Amino acid sequence: MTLDAAPAIAGIAQVLRTQVGATLGRRGVVLGLSGGVDSSVCAGLAVRAFGPGRVFGIVMPERESGSEDTVLALEWARHLGIDHAVEDITPLLEAAGAYRRRDQAIKALIPEYGDGWRCRISLGQNRVARNLLSVFFLTVQSPDGRTQRVRLPPASYREIVAATSFKQRVRKMVEYYHADRLHYVVLGTPNRLEYDQGFFVKGGDGLADVKPIAHLYKTQVYQLAHALGVPDAITSRQPSTGTYSLAQSQDEFYFTLPLPLMDRALYAHDRGLGPELLAGDLEVTVEEAGRVLRDIERKRTATRYLHERALLVEPVESVR
Repeated sequence: MTLDAAPAIAGIAQVLRTQVGATLGRRGVVLGLSGGVDSSVCAGLAVRAFGPGRVFGIVMPERESGSEDTVLALEWARHLGIDHAVEDITPLLEAAGAYRRRDQAIKALIPEYGDGWRCRISLGQNRVARNLLSVFFLTVQSPDGRTQRVRLPPASYREIVAATSFKQRVRKMVEYYHADRLHYVVLGTPNRLEYDQGFFVKGGDGLADVKPIAHLYKTQVYQLAHALGVPDAITSRQPSTGTYSLAQSQDEFYFTLPLPLMDRALYAHDRGLGPELLAGDLEVTVEEAGRVLRDIERKRTATRYLHERALLVEPVESVR
């Protein structure tokens, strides 16, 4: 998975110029900046492709996001020299009922949950070793620091996720507003692990006109980050979902293993390598490696809907 970073960056920049200008007929790109490594790399690639004058970055905090996210995103935007804006999306989320709908679902399970409480959703731990299914748990923390953890019934899980998905969808609405006014396209930031395994919201962070790092494993994204000069304050951070008020890593919420190991498992799966080879690389048993490979397939099947375009009763031949 080791990249020769300089030609990889030049190649992506060239493809972006062709896609945005020749294919889509637009002048530049808009992207959301989260303070994470993926959006930071995408911003750096966009500047290499178009120069800073045709890249617009938007930082979109809300009342439950971390202040460090905003600080890091703004510092990187200033370093790149791109035009940028900060838009607090809290009022939009409140108007849509995002917090209210989520809190109602939580109160049905934990009646005392209320103002000042925080929450997150996570998977059960040690699922590979214990051969567990993907069972989700809700953790809440009271204002005085007490925590409770309950298993989420499927209906409650769907209700909470549906409400929190407003965050990704509202951010995308803001991005397309700026793209329309500037005659730009929206640049999406998923890496290969997220894109392949369906770790995105349909109509939210999954919606974009170009996705320049969707073919790159997370490990490779970090290699480009170092080559592009993304600061250590960003590359050393634990990748987060940026969705819940309690701190939550991506592997806690979705993936079977920590991200560097998931990269290696997906790489092995993509090349048809069996569990015997993967087991040695991950330092797990052959049986456990087999479970990881099967989980990759299960996620691909379960999230295929997210990749589908709208279905037509009959094709419209003039539109391709």
